[in-house]
Amino acid sequence: MERVLRGERVTDLCREFGISRKTGDKLKQRFKRLGEAGLEDGRRGPKVIPHRTPPEVEALLVAEKKRHPSWGAKKLKAVLEERLERSFPSLSTINVLLSKHELVKRRRYRGKDRASPTPLRTATAPNELWCIDYKGQFRLGDRSYCYPLTITDQYSRYILTCEGMAAICEDEAREACVEAFRTHGLPAAIRSDNGAPFASTGLAGLTTLSVFWMRLGVECERIRPSHPEENGRHERMHRTLKAETARPARSNLLQQQERFDEFVEEFNNVRPHEAIDLRPPSTAYHRSPRAYPRQLPEPEYPAHDDVLKVTKYGGIRLCGRGYHLTAALRGQLVGVRERKDGSWLVSFMNLDLAVLRDRRALPLSRSAPPIPA
Repeated sequence: MERVLRGERVTDLCREFGISRKTGDKLKQRFKRLGEAGLEDGRRGPKVIPHRTPPEVEALLVAEKKRHPSWGAKKLKAVLEERLERSFPSLSTINVLLSKHELVKRRRYRGKDRASPTPLRTATAPNELWCIDYKGQFRLGDRSYCYPLTITDQYSRYILTCEGMAAICEDEAREACVEAFRTHGLPAAIRSDNGAPFASTGLAGLTTLSVFWMRLGVECERIRPSHPEENGRHERMHRTLKAETARPARSNLLQQQERFDEFVEEFNNVRPHEAIDLRPPSTAYHRSPRAYPRQLPEPEYPAHDDVLKVTKYGGIRLCGRGYHLTAALRGQLVGVRERKDGSWLVSFMNLDLAVLRDRRALPLSRSAPPIPA
């Protein structure tokens, strides 16, 4: 602009700086009006936003939120609209306004579950594979919830257990499994989904219940997440169970259990099943020859393995260092084997769990090939 004020032509200067004559004239007028500040880039946003939330509405939302800190946008909007008889912004806009005033507690991000599915088998005889799951909960007449725990034999479709429970509980699930083992013997494997109490997101997906199964010599199978069809025979039984026992539900848990017992008796011994030539499941099932032991056998490891006991915190100490494994193995014996590269391989029963290296326990994938010694 100083060169323009000294008399140089605007046209020549516009050509030199690569701008249009119209832009040059605009800059010249802004300089005369505002000085050097007129040459700076101005705000490009609109001067007026017709749909912007008025400040008084924002103040009402903030004040109401402070009076009721536990209320969310939906409750605030409903109460204020009823009280003031006027419309308020959308729920998403209200959340943005409250976040601006730091009145919304951000949820902690939870990573995706690290499920541990396993290879699946198809049973060719009774007791080769049992299936276990919780049927979806439903309300009873007294408004309490019922969570049926069911166990079936995959080959014969025979229902081994159907216990109504007041909640999902690992201890009660273990008791139900023990009763099934004592009555029907031990299976070769048990298939479940990746939910509690059958699996976890910890090391190898272990829980105290699955560790108990492994101590009995029962292999654990897990389906892939979001693939209930991999346990389709069991899920199909659940559909029949719900239709015949939960519509309507009984008044309390005791009466509901009586209905479950009646259903199991009819399903196993009377109801024809198309998959087994219209015979009832009891005609295709027999008790397992493997009896439930009076005492859990201790894990056995090769003579060249060091055997260590997992602490109550779920870890082990090796060479003066502590390594965390999983709380599911508290009090259990694990095998530790030194490898050629100086690391250590940790196993429980026939399952390789982790490699100990650089003060860390590195988990092994269930589907990974064996690591060479």
